[in-house]
Amino acid sequence: CRSGAMDGLCRDCGARAASRRCPACAGPRIVAHAELRALSIAHIDCDAFYAAVEKRDNPDLAAKPVIVGGGRRGVVSTACYIARLYGVGSAMPMFKALAACPDAVVIRPDMERYRRVGAEVRALMRETCGLVQPVSIDEAYMDFEGAEAAGRLAAFARRVEREIGVTVSVGLSHNKLLAKLASDLDKPRGFAVVGRAETLAFLAPLPVRKIPGVGPAFARRLGRDGIRLVGQVRARGEAAMARRYGSAGLRLARHARGDDPRPVAPGGETKSISCETTFDADTADAAALGSVLDALSARVAERLRRRGLAGKTVVLKLKNRDFRLRTRSATLASATDRAEAIAAAGRRLLRRETDGTRYRLIGIGVEKLGGGGAGPLDMLERAAAQQSGGGGYSSAASAPFMAKSP
Repeated sequence: CRSGAMDGLCRDCGARAASRRCPACAGPRIVAHAELRALSIAHIDCDAFYAAVEKRDNPDLAAKPVIVGGGRRGVVSTACYIARLYGVGSAMPMFKALAACPDAVVIRPDMERYRRVGAEVRALMRETCGLVQPVSIDEAYMDFEGAEAAGRLAAFARRVEREIGVTVSVGLSHNKLLAKLASDLDKPRGFAVVGRAETLAFLAPLPVRKIPGVGPAFARRLGRDGIRLVGQVRARGEAAMARRYGSAGLRLARHARGDDPRPVAPGGETKSISCETTFDADTADAAALGSVLDALSARVAERLRRRGLAGKTVVLKLKNRDFRLRTRSATLASATDRAEAIAAAGRRLLRRETDGTRYRLIGIGVEKLGGGGAGPLDMLERAAAQQSGGGGYSSAASAPFMAKSP
């Protein structure tokens, strides 16, 4: 759905190229788009990062399926693209991954080494662009402030591959949402563009699960209501989505139109990791609230561990049937990435709030983040690895918690 004259760029040498082969180097890796020179917001995502670092450091692994994870941890952190051909994916229990790909080489994570390589990639980002917002070890947003970005991004990708020895995929668009979706279109070593003119047509056929913040449970609830594609969200309209699904529905409706006003914030390292759930029916049941809190804590712990982070402050978020928000926080003796520790602190906070109030939403998160480890899964995480969410409620990644307990 691209309109206008195509503008092309050779990703191998940087020359302008309007045909399938570069006139300068004869390379076939051409990116062409009518808005190529007009877009300036990019999302960079390293390709199968942990596995790529392992293959870089051990060339004997180059042609083999590699899974990073396993050992006492019990789940897949990253699978290389060869292993993915067998159906192996992140967060999959290791026994399932090895059943799908029995010849895989399993390597335990070395988070310190991955952080060092990630820092090298970010250093090249900052040499390329003045506005860089890292969001994890291996991904970041870049804003070229209206300047032509495509050529500089292609040169950056070549430098990463040449100087660091891993590869990246680039998504280029007019906002963060579209740039992130674009970066996943052509992996690995991808460079995809989504222009303003094609935004609605690009989004309409996508499954709602592709939109950041739409988790498995929320997607199932939408599916029960007959909403499976982004275009169907747009057809419902903002007001109807907000009435039915609250703030998560309103956010999804705006994303379905391609609206995302968030700026790229320099130095925007992750400040918090959180997860929240909206119930189908308001509840005051302490046991039910605690059970959901445990499941959310396991998901928060998994996100922390995927990013190599740990947090020292646990924050509980509750919203009652009148949409009034309560947030309570507790500071731990030391930073953790463990679900049981997060859930224990959350339950202590929750006990003070189970006073008969009926809640429509519960969330748990951690703040004061720093480097974490990759130790074994605890009981909550092992249970979460065996199932995807719970029934009867919808979930979405929450915005950073701001309020503190009095």
